[in-house]
Amino acid sequence: MLTFYDKLSQDFTKLLESEYNYDTIIEVGEQPDTQLFKKLANTIKGNNIFNIKLPNISVKTFNIVIKYIYGGVFSLENLETSDILDLLITFNEFKFSESVDSLQTFFIEDNASWLRLNFSHIYQISFQNENFKALQQFYNEIIIKHPNLVFDSDDFTILQENALISLLKHDKLQLDESVIWDKVILWGKAQTPNLPSNYEQWNDENFKSLKITLKNCLPHIRYFQIPADEVLDKIRPYKKILEENLWDDIMAKFATPNRPITSTILLPRKKLTTQLPPRKSISIPSSIINLEHAVEISSWIDRRSTTYDITEIPYEFKLLLRGSRDGFYAKPFHKLCNNIPGLIVVIKVENSNEILGGYNPLGWNSTNDGYSKAPGSFIFSLKNENMKESILSRVNDQLDAIYDSKKHGPCFYNFGHYDPNGPKKWYYYYYNNKNNYQPPIRCAVDYYFSIDDYEVFQLCKNV
Repeated sequence: MLTFYDKLSQDFTKLLESEYNYDTIIEVGEQPDTQLFKKLANTIKGNNIFNIKLPNISVKTFNIVIKYIYGGVFSLENLETSDILDLLITFNEFKFSESVDSLQTFFIEDNASWLRLNFSHIYQISFQNENFKALQQFYNEIIIKHPNLVFDSDDFTILQENALISLLKHDKLQLDESVIWDKVILWGKAQTPNLPSNYEQWNDENFKSLKITLKNCLPHIRYFQIPADEVLDKIRPYKKILEENLWDDIMAKFATPNRPITSTILLPRKKLTTQLPPRKSISIPSSIINLEHAVEISSWIDRRSTTYDITEIPYEFKLLLRGSRDGFYAKPFHKLCNNIPGLIVVIKVENSNEILGGYNPLGWNSTNDGYSKAPGSFIFSLKNENMKESILSRVNDQLDAIYDSKKHGPCFYNFGHYDPNGPKKWYYYYYNNKNNYQPPIRCAVDYYFSIDDYEVFQLCKNV
C-alpha cells in the first residue's frame, strides 16, 4: 500500500460510495470495454453535469486512480507488472509527480529484470514522457555499455529523437564515432520522406531536408575523433548537411593539426576502465519471435525466478526448420529435426498476433508411435499487443509429455500438428480433469486452428 497525503491531504473516499447527487460523469475506456463513473465533487455548485471522456485509460486503471484522487492511497497488490506500467503512464497524464517518481523507483528497485525483458517497449515509452527521467537513466546506463541493443535493433529508426540525443551526448557511449555517424545518418534518412535511396542522386533540396531533420543531432557528433580515411569515406558524401565552417575546420585539422579553428572540439568519449568481455551481436533468426521472447524462453528453461538480462542470453537459437521454407507436413520436420535435443517450437496463429510454442529437451523421432517422456518440457503463449503477460504451462506427467509418430509433426500431449488435418492445421485442447500441461495457454473454443508459419530451433549453450 502506497500513501501520499502530502498532495492529497483530505480523505474523500466516502464520496465514492454513492452515485446520488453526482455532478460529473466520466466515461472510461473504449468499446466494448467501457464504464461510466458518476462522481460527486466536494461542493456541488448549480445543476450542471460535467461529462468527461477518457478513452485511453482502462477501466481497471481508472478504478485505482479515482480511489487515489479521493483518498490519497493506492495499492499495487494483485496487479500484474504490465498493469502497474499502465498506472504509471496514467499518473503521469494526471500530473501526479509524487506517484510517478515512486512507481519509477518501484520498477527499478523491485522489477529491474522485467524492465530488461521488455527493453524495447518501455525504453520507447520512457522517452515519450519527459517525467520518466529515472527510467531513462536506467536504460541509458545499460545502452552505453551495450549500444548494439539499440543501434543494431530493428526498431532503431523509429527511436524518439530525444532518446537518440541523450545517447549522443553521453561521454561513455561505447561505440566508435564513425559508427555513430553511420547510425545517425540511417536514422535521419528514415525520418526524412522522399529521399532517393542512392545519395549520389540527391539534389540540394534533399540534403537540406536531411540537415533539417538532424539539426538537433549533428552538434553532438565528435567529428574530430573520426580518422581521416573514414571522414573522407563516410562524412564527405554528406558534407552539405554540415555547417560550411565545420567541414572546413575538419579538413584544416587534418592538414595542419596545430592551427586554431573556430569549431568546438568535443572531447573523446571515455572508454570504460574495466573492459567488457567481447560479445557476439545478439540476434534471433526468426520471423515469429524477437529477442525479448528469447530471453523469456531461456529463463523458463533454466527455471530462473528472475529473467535473464537481455545482454546475457545463455543460448544460441539455431534455426532448423521454417514451415514457409521447408514445408508444413511431418516429413520435413522429422527429416530436419529428428533425434536432436533441446528443441523450441514456435507458431504464429493465422490472422492474429497469437504466438504459441513449446520446449522439448529430449527431442522427437518417428519410431515410437506413441507418448514419450520429456522431463522439463513446457508449452507457452507469448505476450503480444492483445495479451500483456506470457503464459507458461509446465508438464505434470513427464512420461506422457510428447507424442511421436510419422504422421505427427511437433506434438506435445495436447498441442501439435497431425498431417491428416492439413499442412497448416494445428490443434490444442484443454480439459480441467485430464490435462498434462497446466495452466491452459489459450481460451479458444475450437480445437483446430490454422497457422501462418512455424519454426523449430535447437538451443545450443553459449560457451
